[in-house]
Amino acid sequence: MASELTVLIMAAGHGTRMRSSLPKVLHPICGRAMVLWVAEAAREAGATRVVCVTRPGEGVAETLDGRVEVVEQVEGEGTGAAVLAAREAIEGSDTVVVLSGDHPLISADAVRELVATHGREGAAATILTTEELDPDGYGRIVRSGDGAVARIVETKNPDGVPPDELAIREINGGTYAFEPRDLLDALEAVAEEHGERYLTGVVPLLCQRGRRVVPHLTRDTLSMFGINSRADLMEAEALARRALLRQHALAGVSFTSPDTVTIDAGVEIGEDTTVGPGVSLHGATRVGRGCTLGPQTTATDATLGDEVTVSHSVLVECAVADRATIGPFAYLRPGADIAEGAKVGTFVEIKNSRIGAGAKVPHLSYVGDADVGEEANLGASSITANYDGRKKHRTKIGKRAKTGIHTSLVAPVSVGDEAYTGAGSVISKDVPDGALGISRPPQKVIEGWATKDREPRE
Repeated sequence: MASELTVLIMAAGHGTRMRSSLPKVLHPICGRAMVLWVAEAAREAGATRVVCVTRPGEGVAETLDGRVEVVEQVEGEGTGAAVLAAREAIEGSDTVVVLSGDHPLISADAVRELVATHGREGAAATILTTEELDPDGYGRIVRSGDGAVARIVETKNPDGVPPDELAIREINGGTYAFEPRDLLDALEAVAEEHGERYLTGVVPLLCQRGRRVVPHLTRDTLSMFGINSRADLMEAEALARRALLRQHALAGVSFTSPDTVTIDAGVEIGEDTTVGPGVSLHGATRVGRGCTLGPQTTATDATLGDEVTVSHSVLVECAVADRATIGPFAYLRPGADIAEGAKVGTFVEIKNSRIGAGAKVPHLSYVGDADVGEEANLGASSITANYDGRKKHRTKIGKRAKTGIHTSLVAPVSVGDEAYTGAGSVISKDVPDGALGISRPPQKVIEGWATKDREPRE
């Protein structure tokens, strides 16, 4: 029978040094709240249950919205009281791991290795430790003769700490694995300090009771990277982004200027795609194989097929099919659906419209609330006037239809298959299949106008 591993994520507290009304653990890193980075690492490490301990009224539970199980800490202060709030989840587990919600770079490997050491040693508690960081301000790990943890010496206030203990380089990383019954029994006996019950208080009690507490020494310092300020957040963002780019590169994606690229954690990119300088891919964006993106392209919640080319453009909540070409300087707004092989060119805006397979909207156009047929071609500066001041209306342009330059299509209106419109026309009535629609005043030529009633030039 598989062992039950529960991971508790400590997520209470706003973090005043963040200088923000947003709870600290909800600040995003590469488009994902930092607490969800921790939860993802826990799941990847094999957790059967991931529980986030929050405070009511902070907004964390509401924002997580079921993506992580939530237990609210309604009484007591401190990390120990937070663990006790999740008693029900702990009691049903074989092992419980406690992670910090503000340590977003914790790796699944670090959690797995911690749990492995915990099981191998038959310990009541296992502490993630390292000797690779500056120990100032961290709790020092004092070991007993057999290598187990004898106690943790807090050094935030080093006054009165013996020099030999201050010289210890092994520090407490704030991540733990526990045997649940030992943890709960010890927490009940931990005395409050300054009105708070601290989780670290269980270590001396377990040692006094003859239960084994062991360290798991690691060189993975990123797993101990805590966020306490916007400066920390900025550094974590850079580290996480670099790791994401490396993952995509190993999966077959080329980056010509990786230091200028921004990619969110949820983005997917297919093999043989090239991402140029200044590209930003956000949210649930999906990019197919063999695409060329950039330079200077931003896509948010967009879906791109295979062999799509996009440059200097913005794409939001839209779909682009295989071998379509977008840009430069195009704007695809929500609901834009660009079919296979279509072209959306320079200074073109598409909103809530389908551009059919092989159709072209080459330049200087706005297409909103419209259906453009296969292989149609919209001349420069063609627009759909889709709003009458009260309601939006749709325009339909048929297969292989062609609009002349500066055509305004006043919806609701239809241009049939293989129909044409004359340059400069305002089309407010349907144009049948194969017909030509023209609506413009006759041209007047006034002879001599340029010199009439004017003084001669000197």
